[in-house]
Amino acid sequence: MHFRLSRMDASVPLGSDMTVGQEHGTTHSGVLEFTAREGSVELPPHVWSNLFSSDIVEVPLIEVLYVSLPKGTYAKLQPQGSGFSDIPNHKAVLETTLRKHATLSQGDIFTVYYGELCYKLRVLELKPASSVSILETDIEVDIEGHDSTLDSDTNQHVLIPLVLGKVESATVEEGMFNYYKFFIEDSTSAMIASGSMNIEVKVEAETSKGDTNVYVSKHPLVFPTQHRHDWSSHEIGSKILLLGGEDPTLVAGTYSIGVFGYKGSTKYHISVALKDINMKKASESATTSSQIDLDAVECRNCRHFISSRTILLHEAYCLRNNVLCQHDGCGVVLRREEAGSHVHCSRCGKAFHQGEIEKHMKVFHEPIHCPCGVILEKEEMVQHQATSCPLRLIACRFCGDMVQAGSTPLDARDRLKGLSEHESICGSRTAPCDSCGRAVMLKEMDIHIIAVHQKS
Repeated sequence: MHFRLSRMDASVPLGSDMTVGQEHGTTHSGVLEFTAREGSVELPPHVWSNLFSSDIVEVPLIEVLYVSLPKGTYAKLQPQGSGFSDIPNHKAVLETTLRKHATLSQGDIFTVYYGELCYKLRVLELKPASSVSILETDIEVDIEGHDSTLDSDTNQHVLIPLVLGKVESATVEEGMFNYYKFFIEDSTSAMIASGSMNIEVKVEAETSKGDTNVYVSKHPLVFPTQHRHDWSSHEIGSKILLLGGEDPTLVAGTYSIGVFGYKGSTKYHISVALKDINMKKASESATTSSQIDLDAVECRNCRHFISSRTILLHEAYCLRNNVLCQHDGCGVVLRREEAGSHVHCSRCGKAFHQGEIEKHMKVFHEPIHCPCGVILEKEEMVQHQATSCPLRLIACRFCGDMVQAGSTPLDARDRLKGLSEHESICGSRTAPCDSCGRAVMLKEMDIHIIAVHQKS
């Protein structure tokens, strides 16, 4: 059951045919559900926006005609702004969105939601007609390049691609983000896993007037923020963030970098490069072995090992000019004139320069309010929003959409599988088994295949 909806126009006779896509205020729709109040018809937001402009004051009458639409076989869509192609597996996300639509009409604009982000797409072309039904049909979709004329009208974030080893320059304003992306190939991931390579993310500030924070995440978290990220750096000035070592989460795939303007307007240079760990270790080993003689003696002040031939001279100089930090677990050797600017955080005990402690306290120890109602400090908030917050965004393993995880599932079996509340509900949908055709719940499909068809 499909309908053509048109704004009433006094110059056009009632019921006359109009070319869809050329006549402003005409679209098509189907019936979603019979839940509207008696005597009224409710329009979904995308139907309303295709009929009326946003600044409409008085709603005119709408002509509703029953029509028969052919099943669609082809659609050409165009994002109204940049960024849509940055969504991981964006065609799957688009498919999830189109399941909520009964029809498409040429010239229509509809919205694709990916977590907190939204992207508008315009229908440029349809086959076999200018308006089609998309229920229970396979439709081929082409996505044109985005409409660049609308870039200035959107606040949507965009990922700027980075090439390994190449430096890019930009400016970020206070309170704003600049976003980048880079890709780790399988061969690079293998070298990182073996411990021979690191990924170095470097942000060099041109001046000391401004300051930035750097956040890195692995997709599907496309845009890292202060409280949702996998790695971060908050040092004042230039920053180097090393990714690798024994981190099991650093695998092949796409990663995002968010450069946040912490203070003022900051000009910076950003680069991502591979660094050979073995060369650094060899250099450090050679330096260490050359510095420690067989007859070395530990200095009573700085705890460094000094040749026994010069230990008395060294200690006399060291006691006069150097001081050892007495904070529990620190032991850093400082020049006496620098000791006054060496401070430790009263909350976590970490050591900082006097000028860095204010930023540290603000970033790490100010209470943060999570939208779910929890109040935590920064590091605890990052962990909370990544693992337990019911409002955290996850990529559903069944529908592929970015959705809120929800609370703990009621079904104990779903909890054992590690399903979120959304996945517990979404996975309860049935689909035919490819082998036997039997309708099986999506969340039970893997067990069905193993138990019934003996396929591992």
